[in-house]
Amino acid sequence: MDAEESEILLARTIKSLNEDQFAQNLNLWLRALVHQDNTTILTYFRDQTPRLLMTDAETSEVHRNMESVYLRGAYLLDPFYELHHSGAEAGLYRISEIAPDQFNRNRYFNDYYRRTTLIDEIAFVVWPSPEIGVHVCLGRDERSGQKFSRRERLAAKQVSPIVEALVCANWAKLRFGSDDCKERVVDRMIRLIAETQDINLTNRQAEVALLVLQGHSSTSIGLRLGISPQTVKVFRKQLYKRCEVSSQAELFGLMLPILSSQNEPFTL
Repeated sequence: MDAEESEILLARTIKSLNEDQFAQNLNLWLRALVHQDNTTILTYFRDQTPRLLMTDAETSEVHRNMESVYLRGAYLLDPFYELHHSGAEAGLYRISEIAPDQFNRNRYFNDYYRRTTLIDEIAFVVWPSPEIGVHVCLGRDERSGQKFSRRERLAAKQVSPIVEALVCANWAKLRFGSDDCKERVVDRMIRLIAETQDINLTNRQAEVALLVLQGHSSTSIGLRLGISPQTVKVFRKQLYKRCEVSSQAELFGLMLPILSSQNEPFTL
């Protein structure tokens, strides 16, 4: 597609601001520049389950379990959610550059992410307000079987300020729910596993559990929590013993139903 056609698509996107067609027009413009196989636009809140704003994919597996698994709690283990939680600056990010060091070996990756057939993913991270983030995720899946080229990633990076301005203008009025519940996900894990499994975890054990499930190694967990890898291994051993599990897969099976308990809003 030549520059003139791209400019026409951008103009169409601008004209559709605050209209139902905006997300699809944004998608078409970006597809002309980056040639993604699929698009997912969602918003992350401080105290609510993420909300889907738009999906587009020819490969049905990409979004097949989005609502039944991802939005019911698995998002807490997603690198892009962690990016939101950490308050990352607006801009373009690639999943291979932000994922935990053992992401490709964790249960979330094998049981959910791999099944989407995604092989590469980049996302524009935008903050319409300080606590609400919109991610425009562009993916490559089994349809093309190719990762984004350096040229395509550069094209996306060059238009990142434009994407940010458009998203902020269109979704400036996004709002989250009640401020009444201040329970962190770690506190919720501690409470619910005690209530449902009669297992009492310490705060540190619960923190380690969440980071293990996200795909962090003992070294990575130590860096995040400010403790040594050996200390992490001690907490990890205590965690497995208390939960009566012997592997990350068993821990995932125990914890995912708890992470999926979305009856009340909560914050990390």
